[in-house]
Amino acid sequence: MGRTLEDKKAIVAELKESLSQSQLAVVIDYKSLTVAEITDLRRRLRPKGGECKVTKNTLMRKAVEGDANWQPLGQIAKESAAFLLLRDDIGGALKAYQDFQKATKKTVIRGGAMEGRLLSEDDVKAIADLPSKEQLIAQIAGAINGVATKLAVGINEVPGGLARALQAVADKDKEAA
Repeated sequence: MGRTLEDKKAIVAELKESLSQSQLAVVIDYKSLTVAEITDLRRRLRPKGGECKVTKNTLMRKAVEGDANWQPLGQIAKESAAFLLLRDDIGGALKAYQDFQKATKKTVIRGGAMEGRLLSEDDVKAIADLPSKEQLIAQIAGAINGVATKLAVGINEVPGGLARALQAVADKDKEAA
C-alpha cells in the first residue's frame, strides 16, 4: 500500500520545518545500512543537534523547491540518500557521523548544502575539522583568563616596582650620608 497524497504533503511539510531550523544539510549514501545502524546514527547525532532523515528523493526535492538556501540538495538527492540535517553543533555532529562511518564503513558523503551553496565531500570534511562549539568557548575563556592574569600581574608589579625604586633611592641616600 502506497502513501496517500496527504501523507506525502505531511512529510514534505515536516522536511521543510526541519530544514528551516538547520544550518547545514549533508547527503549520504546509506545503501547497505540496517535499521539498527540507522538508529545508531540517529542516536549519535541527536545530542549534537542533528537528525538523520531517510525519505524519498522526490519528497526532499519538493521540500527544497523554491528555497534558495536548500535548492542545491536537489542536485545530489539521487539513489539511496539519507539526509543529515544539522542545527546546533555542526562540527560535533559531523564528527559523530565520521565516528559512525569509521565503525560501519558503509556510508559515503555525497555532498551538502549550506547558505545556498552546494558543498563537495571535501568541503563537508573541512567543516568537520573545525573545532567544536565547546572547544571554541574553552579557547576564548583561556585567552580571556590569560589576559586577565597578565593584567593582574602587571598591576601588582607597579607598587612592587615603586617600592623597589624608593628603597634604592633610600639606600643611595644612606650611602651618600
